[in-house]
Amino acid sequence: MPVGTKQKDYYGALGVDRKAKADQIRKAYRRLARKHHPDVNPGNKQAEEKFKEIQEAYGVLSDDKKRKIYDQYGFYSDSIPPGAYEAYAKGPAEAGGGDPSVDFSGFDFSDYVPQEDRSGGSGSAFRDIFSQIFARGGVGHEAAAGPVRGRDIEHHMHLGFWDAIRGTQVRITIGREEICSSCKGKGTQGGPEVKCSTCGGSGKAQRTAGAMRFSVTCPQCGGTGRQQSRCPSCNGTGHISKPETFDVRIPAGVDTGSRVRVPGKGNAGTHGGPPGDLYILTDVEAHPYFERKGDNFYVKVPVSVTEASLGAKVEVPTIDGPTTIRIPPGTQGGQRLRIRGKGAPSLRTNQRGDQFVEVEIKVPRVSDERSREILKELDRLNPADLRSDLRKYFKVRL
Repeated sequence: MPVGTKQKDYYGALGVDRKAKADQIRKAYRRLARKHHPDVNPGNKQAEEKFKEIQEAYGVLSDDKKRKIYDQYGFYSDSIPPGAYEAYAKGPAEAGGGDPSVDFSGFDFSDYVPQEDRSGGSGSAFRDIFSQIFARGGVGHEAAAGPVRGRDIEHHMHLGFWDAIRGTQVRITIGREEICSSCKGKGTQGGPEVKCSTCGGSGKAQRTAGAMRFSVTCPQCGGTGRQQSRCPSCNGTGHISKPETFDVRIPAGVDTGSRVRVPGKGNAGTHGGPPGDLYILTDVEAHPYFERKGDNFYVKVPVSVTEASLGAKVEVPTIDGPTTIRIPPGTQGGQRLRIRGKGAPSLRTNQRGDQFVEVEIKVPRVSDERSREILKELDRLNPADLRSDLRKYFKVRL
């Protein structure tokens, strides 16, 4: 794992065992998501951070490929190519190696940034510097200030069951960092150059990571040692934060924990770099009857003893409206019948999942003598030792 990276316990975040199955992880996530959702805890920063933590954990553990990588190496990042994990696990000497594709954007270096600098985005700048060092093959190589992609934005959205299943268009307002119109993103207001306040005119900035200390090209002046006065509109950052309102299309089939990508709607880039992306993290309201597992639905349907014994055609609900299914003779309680293609739309394919109907046999309350006689006669005509297997099981073990 790269130097400075925090190892995150995704299993602990969801409160599940490392051997937990997919449905156990899903249930744990839904329970915690409802408990810590920002809509349920307005203004509670601690709940908001916890919600982000479990969103991140579920995003990895719910994906078989990502979970396999996390289990093997102890960390996961979308920014690391699958084939590069072994090198990253060995450390930066292996991961850098002069490979320009090395990217530390998936890791948290905030522990190595002075507390007073964190509010200004120094953690992000520090991460960029770290990437430059290893991309150039090691400490001592200057990296020219080139285009830097803007940071991604995450926006949490609560959806009703039917909006999630059918898809919907939602108008949202988010705060985005845009290029400062006063300085065109340069961070300076023109005029005579002065000695760089960051590096003192040396063109070099000193950085530390744990026990490591190294010199890098000054991110403020680009290594020139000189700078112009800071732009008063953006305080030298080159960006200003503005609210933006726009429509977002939510595709049919999203579920709790889904990530909907909106390209180019993240924060603005630096030095002509492209903007980041916006990710909509969805939390879907549960339905009172349809239980969703992946792309499949499960619904319980009550049937009478007569219908289960003799077979029958019964009407059951689906998300497309009621449909009729055949209950085979001799159907037992808890038995599941499949209706193909009546599940949720899949985000990965153009197909839909299935619906499973679980039979619930409702035994009538008998109060009259005639009904009692009929049931006893039925028992005499169909004798069966229903508990023989149970007796054999305990007899062997006792």
